[in-house]
Amino acid sequence: MFTGIVEELGEVVGIEPDGDLTRITVRGPQVTAQAARGDSIAINGVCLTVTGTGNGEFSADVMGETLARSSLGALLPGSAVNLELPLRPDGRLGGHIVQGHVDGTGRIAARTPASGWETMRISIPPELARYVVEKGSVAVDGISLTVSALGGEQPGPDSRGRGPWFEVSLIPETLKRTTLGAKQPGDVVNLEVDLIAKYVERLLPGSRA
Repeated sequence: MFTGIVEELGEVVGIEPDGDLTRITVRGPQVTAQAARGDSIAINGVCLTVTGTGNGEFSADVMGETLARSSLGALLPGSAVNLELPLRPDGRLGGHIVQGHVDGTGRIAARTPASGWETMRISIPPELARYVVEKGSVAVDGISLTVSALGGEQPGPDSRGRGPWFEVSLIPETLKRTTLGAKQPGDVVNLEVDLIAKYVERLLPGSRA
């Protein structure tokens, strides 16, 4: 389990396709120093298993399914990535419960600077929108954020292609220490909605799950 508090901004140094797998090598001295083969590390919110470490770098194998359902398939050598080690049993839950199981991807629709902070609007697939509530939590590229606004139309036969969106407010520390500082409108981000909301829906009578 993770909390969505990014520990280090890493750099992809290698991408090696191998059949249905792709091996990603990431430079991240801080998290690598605390990891061993078989451990988990979240890369942009995707929980992966470490297959090797050395010289401040670690490697992980990514399945085709993960590449298809997340933004990891678009990574290139030189790409910056958010890194987080799993929460220790005696650690603090600084963000919210994050599994590292990406539910889907969204796209940055707009960035609006303000005095000392910034608002980012992100599109969300309609099937995930029902799990996102104002003042609730959502993980964007593995970063625990608070939803500050919701809007958009549900796609339908009379719609003009508009869809649901949510906004998050980003403080300078988040912009400096995570990949969101460099993201631009049109960029794709990984989304993980609130785990508790999904369980509640599953338990309710008449659930669609």
